[in-house]
Amino acid sequence: MATFVDIQPTQQLDPIKGVKKMPLEEFFTSGHRTCQGCESALVMKLMAKAAGPRTVVLGSTGCMYVANTTYYSTSWVVPWMHTQLGSSGSAAMGAASGLKALMRKGKIKDEPINVIAFCGDGGGADMGLSAISAALTHPDYNLLILMYDNESYANTDIQLSGSTPYGAHTTFSPPGKMKRIMHHRWKKNMAGMLAAGHPTCKYIATVCMSYPLQAMNSVRKALSIGGPTFIHSLDPCPKGWDYDPMQSHEMGELAVTTGVWPLYEVEEGVIRLYGKTKEIAEGRYKRFPVRDYLLRQGRFAHFTDDDIDYFQSKVDQMWDKWLVPGVIPFLKEVETDHPPK
Repeated sequence: MATFVDIQPTQQLDPIKGVKKMPLEEFFTSGHRTCQGCESALVMKLMAKAAGPRTVVLGSTGCMYVANTTYYSTSWVVPWMHTQLGSSGSAAMGAASGLKALMRKGKIKDEPINVIAFCGDGGGADMGLSAISAALTHPDYNLLILMYDNESYANTDIQLSGSTPYGAHTTFSPPGKMKRIMHHRWKKNMAGMLAAGHPTCKYIATVCMSYPLQAMNSVRKALSIGGPTFIHSLDPCPKGWDYDPMQSHEMGELAVTTGVWPLYEVEEGVIRLYGKTKEIAEGRYKRFPVRDYLLRQGRFAHFTDDDIDYFQSKVDQMWDKWLVPGVIPFLKEVETDHPPK
């Protein structure tokens, strides 16, 4: 049984009880240079809105660093600092521990301050994995690491990452005449891996900003619970996924309703599916076929019916055979006629 350290929470941020109750203040404003239909920009906007003004944001190199800062200007209203690619975990822990030390020494006012470090999937699931893991093992510091996942190294022209789904067309995995499927790995299970491997981390969740109220409340819970926390956000990307920018919201919804992107949270060692994912798991909502999701994206335009069927079979396995659907990828034990060796 995991033992959780009782650390003073960063702030008391109550859940938002409805769209009409959302804060009006904006802490990520106009002036950024994100692509049309960029879902990651919406993540930054609503993440900052949920956190409030007493917040320090640390941004790793990536789309949300390059697009949100230009010489002598930024769209961030709250204090913001750039940190290197792959260092979101160490930057978050350094900032949180530094603020704690300054308060203890009386150098600054002793008050709750949110520390949020964000990273892309390249800077988080790949290069920054060790730093994030280290940060989540230190229960004495209040911080949130949010990974915005557009499933590629989108800032540097859509290269393959550990979060790129099977078969997707990227600049590092273009389909060709000799080999149609260049990328045959399955997407890295980042949130599930961190939840299973860091049993004293109080809060880990997956979100999608197509369900903004739920996602903002996950941010608030992560900032209120105390200690290091992690949120994995799926961010549809019109440029990298190759779809009409008007469909970003719908693409996020389809990722959830087809079961490709499960929504869940692990709070103090207890897992809870929520939203449409919970309805699917309880049989109250029928999963859409993945074909509806894949064929709206140009990065899967080279897929044959067999490719789509294979993708569907992997998603079906995730829901029907995993120990916890979409979370823990251990297969349930089944009876067999084969005698033990």
